[in-house]
Amino acid sequence: MGMFHKIKVGDTIIDSIDWEMTPELTFGTYESWGGRERVRNNDERIYYFFIDNWGEKPKLCLMERGVKHAKIIAEIQAPAELVSSCVDSQGEVAFYDRSFAINDNIRTWLIDHVLDDGDSSLVTPLTERVSHEDMGDKLPAWGGSVDGHELVTLPPEATELSDDDVRDIVLTHDFTDGELNPSGNFTNRLQHHGQHIIVDQRTGLMWQRGGLDITSIRLMNKKIDDLNHQGHLGYQDWRLPSVEEAMSLMESRANDKDIHLNSNFSKEQPFIFTSAKRTPGGYWFVDYKHGRLFWSSGTIPGGFGRLCRTI
Repeated sequence: MGMFHKIKVGDTIIDSIDWEMTPELTFGTYESWGGRERVRNNDERIYYFFIDNWGEKPKLCLMERGVKHAKIIAEIQAPAELVSSCVDSQGEVAFYDRSFAINDNIRTWLIDHVLDDGDSSLVTPLTERVSHEDMGDKLPAWGGSVDGHELVTLPPEATELSDDDVRDIVLTHDFTDGELNPSGNFTNRLQHHGQHIIVDQRTGLMWQRGGLDITSIRLMNKKIDDLNHQGHLGYQDWRLPSVEEAMSLMESRANDKDIHLNSNFSKEQPFIFTSAKRTPGGYWFVDYKHGRLFWSSGTIPGGFGRLCRTI
């Protein structure tokens, strides 16, 4: 664990900084089976510093972490050039690798300027903002069957696809993709089925309005098996969508929630697993936040899930 130091966050004193923990290690430690020997119990909390590079400017943050628990509790007002230098040292990284471990220079600066009897004014506590998500204009109610009008049957099977394959899929169905087909115009005919299900009469698919939290592909498949065993929302055949099915929901413009989906879908699943593996390696994801397909590892950071089923 290294040296012991304390930091004041608001009125709270934290004295359990873990210098060895990184964003890369945290998933295996707290979300999957690997690394659990480090965890004494599910209520344990550890704290570590990391660089958040998801916004316009990178930020130095303090994370509170536990089993199925992750909360950024403070932003540290570090010199911009120090933080930027740490980001630049990462070199070329995957699009979704935007959280970085701190380097020795940042650690030294924290010890010298912030921790223990340092300047607590450099620590900005972050409070959670609870808001009610706007779920868009009310959709018509589903009548219980597929009407067959302009029905487009999309392949539901899990498969392996190359970069050329997914480009052909996007163009063939005129799906919107910010890089491959910005002018795409696939239209849906959505209806609601209760509070948690949306039906698309264009594709004959039933969708979760929300979905599953981010995890690895292994744990995602286990969650799906468990939900089907439980008869989730009255059905036992939920599955990950194919690339075609997931792309059919993509809208050309971001909605008021800054996501390329009909507003009746939740924004809490910004990029989702599809059932397709990538040739020669990885998994295909659909990114509704940025309006495009991409591929990445199925482990870290993994992906969210929005399940579907064929009516």
